Amino acid sequence: GSCFWVAVLDGNVVGIVAARGNEEDNTVELRRMSVDSNYRGKGIAKALGRKVLEFAMLNNYSSVVLGTTAVKMAAHKLYESLGFKHVGVVEHYALPGMTRSLLERMFF
Repeated sequence: GSCFWVAVLDGNVVGIVAARGNEEDNTVELRRMSVDSNYRGKGIAKALGRKVLEFAMLNNYSSVVLGTTAVKMAAHKLYESLGFKHVGVVEHYALPGMTRSLLERMFF
């Protein structure tokens, strides 16, 4: 129920995305999408996002979900272009492994 895709251009890894299936509610969570800053704006993230949506459809999942930080407005626009809808805000969310240190609280 989980997959990981890597975007390669000219022999270099330029992007990654992971998807994790959840059998309890029949959803797929889009996780850890990232594109090398030198290759942003070239459609790589959109192609990776579409790969997750394709995976969900081929495996009969009912929906795809994701979480993102409010500071990444470009990511929000990308997700909206893929058909995602904003459904709410979680206050004081901590990513797995976060310590909630002063530095982390300033940036997350």
